[in-house]
Amino acid sequence: MAVSNALQEVNEIKKAIQEKGEMLVKDVFPAKVLELNKLAESDLFKVDRMQEIPKCIDSIGEPKPVSTNHVDQKVPKKRRLTDEIEGSPVLMFAGGAIPCNSDIQHLTNIMKPLICVLIEHCNSLKMWIQLLIPRIEDGNNFGVSIQEDTLAELRQVESDAASYLDQITRYFITRGKLISKVAKYPHVGDYRKGVEEIDQKEFFNLRLTCIELRNTYLSLLDLIEKNKDKIRKPRNSNAETLY
Repeated sequence: MAVSNALQEVNEIKKAIQEKGEMLVKDVFPAKVLELNKLAESDLFKVDRMQEIPKCIDSIGEPKPVSTNHVDQKVPKKRRLTDEIEGSPVLMFAGGAIPCNSDIQHLTNIMKPLICVLIEHCNSLKMWIQLLIPRIEDGNNFGVSIQEDTLAELRQVESDAASYLDQITRYFITRGKLISKVAKYPHVGDYRKGVEEIDQKEFFNLRLTCIELRNTYLSLLDLIEKNKDKIRKPRNSNAETLY
């Protein structure tokens, strides 16, 4: 009885996955195309904004030692920002913590959930198509090959979307290193210019990511719609092929 109940629950899960796959193609993907197209054409991602994206960092100077216990202590010459010990002086910037670029942070907060949702949608569609693949037989596998090609496209989209997330992480790490260089060598203008350039580059990358997400939803929708008959029913019945 327990085995029978477990099998019934598994069949219900399969049914739910298939219903979700149909719903994604019919309703969610078209809505996502419109949502991302509207976002890509909004003022947030206008190319003209590139010049206003970099934030002024001229106030960044060399960090100075600040005692955490209000006792004057000598700070070693080569002390690092990360070498904080309880009760001992630490190096602090005069203006306090250096914030992230607020514009880039705002755009990142918008794009990250959209990227993650795309990955989840691809994962759901992969399982939907996987469950539609018929048992292995000789011949009449043209429809199956279409299913496999669609699965390969979904895997590629997942990989590309994951790389968009990596790109966001690399931006913050690289910018942080450049800010550290500005603090250490405030007299070197190239480091300051490098911060401006990387901010503009990330803005453009986020804009392209938004457009790519829209194009991805559109191309996947087009691919599935054009081949939906073969994806849903990859093999014809023997009766249909007699004549």
